[in-house]
Amino acid sequence: MSALWGHMIGVIIVVLTLTFLGIWIWAWLPYHRKNFDALARVPLHEDETR
Repeated sequence: MSALWGHMIGVIIVVLTLTFLGIWIWAWLPYHRKNFDALARVPLHEDETR
């Protein structure tokens, strides 16, 4: 293995970690709470429509 390969893997790991953290922060924004609460209740309301 070359040193360049090690640096490329390191950059990829950093990019993937930052992407994961960005998605995690986006999902926990208070703005999304109302939508997520409504989506969480969908399976409970599905039986009522039958």
